Amino acid sequence: MGRTIELTAADGHKFAAYRADPAGKARGALVVIQEIFGVNGHMRRVTDGFADEGYVAIAPALFDRAKRGVELGYDQGGMTAGRELRAGLGDDEPLRDIQATIKEASGAGKVGVIGYCWGGSLAYLAATRLDGLACAVGYYGGAIAAHAEEKTRVPVMLHFGETDQSIPMSDVEKVRAAHPEIALYVYPAGHVFNCDERGSYHAASAKQALGRSLDFLRQHLG
Repeated sequence: MGRTIELTAADGHKFAAYRADPAGKARGALVVIQEIFGVNGHMRRVTDGFADEGYVAIAPALFDRAKRGVELGYDQGGMTAGRELRAGLGDDEPLRDIQATIKEASGAGKVGVIGYCWGGSLAYLAATRLDGLACAVGYYGGAIAAHAEEKTRVPVMLHFGETDQSIPMSDVEKVRAAHPEIALYVYPAGHVFNCDERGSYHAASAKQALGRSLDFLRQHLG
């Protein structure tokens, strides 16, 4: 369904992005923010799914600043490589690329962001720092609590798993206390419960979170 396009950030960096378009008139647009495994097959399918829901969906390849064409598997080697790439980038450069993707997507109407794991944290930071957004959705973003003092500029929805070994419930409660305006949900699941290619996948929680996210997107994007 989708195709690879090239975008340019404000600092001149050129990067790839996977774009999927709806069959009919777009409801709006969605920037889909990757996990630490790159814009791999799973992320492309997630992006295609949002196009099926009526959105122009674009997933920027945020690792292109360090290494182009990264698609990692979910084994230990992929996890180690992804963590190293993420650590080398920080937040500012990926956010520049997300801002450029928001600009590209804006031709389809209102723009939201949705991100998973590393992308969940970046989706929250996009909601506090970037321009041109109508809303943001973040799944199990481990760095959100560390930035809980930042003020959101747009409506935000966050999803967490109550048995997530990498995000303690104390972090979730810190975010909840700092942001009573955020629609925050906790599920009987662990980390990355939305990824159906991993052992931590929890179908019931993934379905419920997706339903809530789509309702939220329709409310704020159309």
